[in-house]
Amino acid sequence: MQIHIREKKIDRLSPMATSYSTTTTILLFLLISFFSFNQIQAGNRNPNSVVLGLTRSSPTFTIPKPTKYSIKRLSQASDMVEPLRAVRDGYLLTLNIGTPRQVIQVYMDTGSDLTWVPCGNLSFDCLDCDDYRNNKLIGTFSTSYSSSSVRDTCGSSFCIDIHSSDNSFDTCIEAGCSLSSLLKATCSRPCPSFAYSYGEGGLVTGTLTRDNLRVHGSNPDITKDLPRFSFGCVGSTYREPIGIAGFGRGVLSLPSQLGFLQKGFSHCFLAFKYANNQSISSPLFMGDIAVSSNDNIQFTPMLKSPMFPNYYYIGLEAITVGDISSARVPLNLREFDSQGNGGMLIDSGTTYTHLPEPFYSQLLSMLQSAITYPRATDVETQTGFDLCYRVPCPNNRFTTDSFPSITFHFLNNVSLVLPQANYFYAMSAPINSTGVKCLLFQSMDDSNYGPAGVFGNFQQQNVEVVYDLEKERIGFQPMDCAAAAASQGLHKK
Repeated sequence: MQIHIREKKIDRLSPMATSYSTTTTILLFLLISFFSFNQIQAGNRNPNSVVLGLTRSSPTFTIPKPTKYSIKRLSQASDMVEPLRAVRDGYLLTLNIGTPRQVIQVYMDTGSDLTWVPCGNLSFDCLDCDDYRNNKLIGTFSTSYSSSSVRDTCGSSFCIDIHSSDNSFDTCIEAGCSLSSLLKATCSRPCPSFAYSYGEGGLVTGTLTRDNLRVHGSNPDITKDLPRFSFGCVGSTYREPIGIAGFGRGVLSLPSQLGFLQKGFSHCFLAFKYANNQSISSPLFMGDIAVSSNDNIQFTPMLKSPMFPNYYYIGLEAITVGDISSARVPLNLREFDSQGNGGMLIDSGTTYTHLPEPFYSQLLSMLQSAITYPRATDVETQTGFDLCYRVPCPNNRFTTDSFPSITFHFLNNVSLVLPQANYFYAMSAPINSTGVKCLLFQSMDDSNYGPAGVFGNFQQQNVEVVYDLEKERIGFQPMDCAAAAASQGLHKK
């Protein structure tokens, strides 16, 4: 099968990043200017490297505390298990929203906070999304079909968070709220429209909406309704055709609203070969069930980024290729500088793992020295990947190849040996008993802003990843995620 890779931080429509047209650039600029959003972006980057759409910490104003009603509601959440389905460019979570319920599938994304869904059966507009025009995954939500749907207000902490900037009250002041009502979180005027950026090439605009969200308990036959769940009802986007469930640590995120920020969550991503397979999903656990003791899980500390406190960072100490010691890993992959730059972001919404130069080039050199297959430079040119090889395929079938192992070594003596399919992947079906496999890593640019590296979802396949938020650590355990799915009854017969 032809590989398709989604990159929310770079081009998600093909393996190669593309240049913007002049018209598209002007249109994007006008959108940004019109909504006057102030989400910090990671600046101009090399189009072949990662661009992170992170929200910078803004401590200027204190966000009002949730009302007593919302605190009581969040404390009622219990363990939750939801299916995740692999698609060609990520992992989808199904949301059941509204009265009656409308079913929307969205990407799971640990690298952002906002949960949003496309809104409007005919009016939803995605610019530069031609590759997704006929995609049946694009479900839309209609507020007019839900009797429980309401617009969020300026008195909501979620409204203040979505408009976070140096002065996060500006938009509601313009909407007619008094300063006193904002400080007391009592202004009932509708929360103004927002624009939310995912970095270079990603932008959504819409309104903050509240409605009922139905989730499943630890038993699939048990469901719970979460009233007044706050999410983005998005009417137009730029290169964001499918909704996103934010799993960061901000107040808007799905784990936060469900009351799991003091507990945690875990996932086991299916191998890419199951992409678009309707008959199998893998489990997403939230609550105590996600972080229950398992002697086989290795935990590495969760690093705290002063610049981007809502996201998940880990420290990389080394990468070994086979029995060869790695080149020296730069310090910024395991610590932050005085401005908060550095660390390795673990992100379910970025496809490939990204490493900084010159460390990335040194890793490529080590791999080239250890691999004897002939290079497929023509495929490298076509795809933008840096290392591609022609491998023998008896009877036009891929077999186990003689690629060296790759092991990531994280802080606290945690070693994760990647399954081979997590780093060398077939670009297409074999022809004449020969196939091509490419290394699915990429280099970061040479900017010192933001994370120094990213651990992407492709390298997390067939690995149980545990976010223990109470103890502030992240655990890894290699696992057959398809078998784990079967044990949870997530195979359809």
